[in-house]
Order: sequence, then structure tokens, then C-alpha cells
Amino acid sequence: MADVIEVEQHLARILAATPRLASERVAVRDAVGRTLAADAAAVHDVPAFENSSMDGFAVRHADVAPASAERPVRLVVVADVPAGSALDPALAPGQAVRIMTGSVLPSEADTVVPFEDTLEGLTPDVPPHVTVVAAPGREGAFVRARADDLAVGERVLVAGTVVGPRQVASALATGVTTLEVVRRPRVAIITSGSELVRGDEPLTRGQVPESSGAMLAALAVEAGAEVVSVEAVLDDDAAVLDTVRGLAHADLVVLTGGVSAGAYDAVKSALGGAGLMQFFHVRMQPGKPQGFGAPASGPLLLGLPGNPVSTAVSWEVFVRPALLALQGRTDLHRRVVRVRAATGWRSPVGRRQYVPVSLDVSDPAAWLARPASSGHSGSHLVGSLALADGYAVVPAGADSVEAGQLVDVMLVT
Repeated sequence: MADVIEVEQHLARILAATPRLASERVAVRDAVGRTLAADAAAVHDVPAFENSSMDGFAVRHADVAPASAERPVRLVVVADVPAGSALDPALAPGQAVRIMTGSVLPSEADTVVPFEDTLEGLTPDVPPHVTVVAAPGREGAFVRARADDLAVGERVLVAGTVVGPRQVASALATGVTTLEVVRRPRVAIITSGSELVRGDEPLTRGQVPESSGAMLAALAVEAGAEVVSVEAVLDDDAAVLDTVRGLAHADLVVLTGGVSAGAYDAVKSALGGAGLMQFFHVRMQPGKPQGFGAPASGPLLLGLPGNPVSTAVSWEVFVRPALLALQGRTDLHRRVVRVRAATGWRSPVGRRQYVPVSLDVSDPAAWLARPASSGHSGSHLVGSLALADGYAVVPAGADSVEAGQLVDVMLVT
């Protein structure tokens, strides 16, 4: 009889055998979706120079401090500094320089007066004079200080995080042009079962369409992996063993089906018999039968039950964390929110239950979780996956969830 273990025990065993992959340096624009292997530091200050945060006039604060609608201050406009200009015009007392947002502040100016606080406003031509009718609140008003955001050498991006559009912007804005990232994990997927039919082949008696392979491939890509193979094999020990041995180039091989105690569970008999994998019963529903192997050479092996919901749940609980660990991610788990159940359902005592649920978020202050299927957590109810925003996680000691009860939901969308 297979060992019965807790979810955390099985995951800990997997993660203990999961190495971080090697890294490489790539251009920032090519790093999207990759995981940072090292921190990135600012190459230059942000902002790189004092600049205006408004369209207006650069002035000496002492000249405009007494300005008001009743007692306006009139200044001579001596220059114009558009964004991108390298000009640094001299500014004597009683003078002003027209300036645009992002333009370098003249060295002798310390404050900016927005166009809105002048009688002249924004005009097509540079006016000879400007009349200030509202005093800036302080010296330095509407001026962005150099290095106000980041200084040279300060950390911009943190190792273990994923590079996305915002990280690209932050890196390039600080002068970072290349990043050290972990290479993409190579994932191979094997679905086993003589009853499975791939593609558009007609079904005969006893056959079912194969869907888990395509689902796992999409989930792997979503998690940052490169899918190198998706194969279906019959319930045949030699076929399973030969297929796995042909995937030495992969970092992780995920197998679905054939991991339980059936007479034709070829994954268990072939890989267990060869000493490549061990098999366990995990206190969870669905997904009780699980397989794991970490051969001395070759890819990490994870065996999942074949029913689609079991496969999907097992991916989230065991495979995805391992895949993220291969990439050196700092956060291996999906976000969990606590919401109220819209309706009640039964739960198997002694096993942690994962129920596909859809979320009603029409009231932002009172989210509701509703089972995506009337069968709640049946491992064969693949239709529920299309409607699921996440999985309600019910503790092993509970025998039911009541309507209105708070439940943890692991989000997958």
C-alpha cells in the first residue's frame, strides 16, 4: 500500500530536489517573462538632472514670493528651454525663463511658476514679459530634484522576480540595458492511457478526448517554461519507459495518468519498477495519487492523476511551485484570498479539498465564491475548469462548507 502523506510533505520533498537553473545575460527587451537571477542597480540617477514638473516659467523664488492677484510681479523673459534642450541660460534677479515639463532647470533658477499662475499663460511665441499672479508655496515648487526617485547604484530590480512591462520601463529609465535572468525551464509532458484520443480523430466505444496534455502545456508556458514535448502513450510499460528515457534534454517531465493502483497503471509499474519514481497517497481531494522521482541524472519526474480536474489541481499544488523554483522565483505560490461561500457543499473528512470556484466580484467589498460545477470537486468534471477563477481550499478536518462561511480561494486568473 502506498504511503499516505500530507500535501506539505509531498511538496517539500519535490522542492528539496529542485535546483535553480543556470542564468544568462540578455537585453532588457528580451527579458520579458524571464526571472531575474541577480539584482539590477541604477546606472544613472533618476531624474538625471533637476527638471520642471510643469509647463511654465523658471524663476528665482525670492522674485515671486510676494506675488498675488492684487499685487502681481512682472518679470523679463530672457530665454526658452524646451524638453531635451541642453541650454542653461543665465538668469538674473527680475528675470524668468520659459520652460516645459521635463526640461532641465536653469542653474540660477530654483522654482517654477506654472502657466496657470500667470496672466500671459501659454502663448505660441515667447512673451517679452510674464506677470505672476500667485506665489509658489515654497522654494523648489514644481521642481523635480536630481535622484529624487533613484540614485546611481541603488537597486532597481530584485532577484527572483519576473520581468514584465513595468520592470522593463524601470530598468531602461535607470540606464540598465541588460539583465541576468534564469534560462527558461524545458518541460516535457506525457499523457498516458489507451483510452485517450488526440486531435480530431473520431471516438469509438470506451475512448475519450485527450485534453490534459494541451492544458498542461498552456499552464507551463504561462509559468515561464519552454515546452519541448507533448506526447501521448498507451498503457504499456515499455512505451512509457522508452518515452521518458528519450527526454533526457528536459528539466522537468510531467506525466498524467497511470499513477494509482489500477491493473493497467503503466506509469507506476514502469517507472516504479525501474526505480525512477516513488508513488504516494496525498491527503487531498482530488489528486490523491501522486508520483515523484529525482534520478541522479536526467529530468525531475512528477506523476499526476489522469482525471482532468485532478491534473489541474495537482499542477497548482505541486508542479507549478517546482517549475517556479527551477527559475529561482522568490514567490512559488498563487495568491490566496478569503471570501464567503455563495452556497454550501460537502467535503471529505481527512483530505484537504480543492474545489473549482467562480468568483462573483460585483461587490468589491463582498466577494462570493461559488462552485463552478454542481458536482463541486469531482475529478472528472472538466467542464468546471473553464468557469473557475480559482480553487476553494477546504481544510482536511472539515466535512462541509456552509453558505456564508469564509473560505480560502487560490486564485488562478
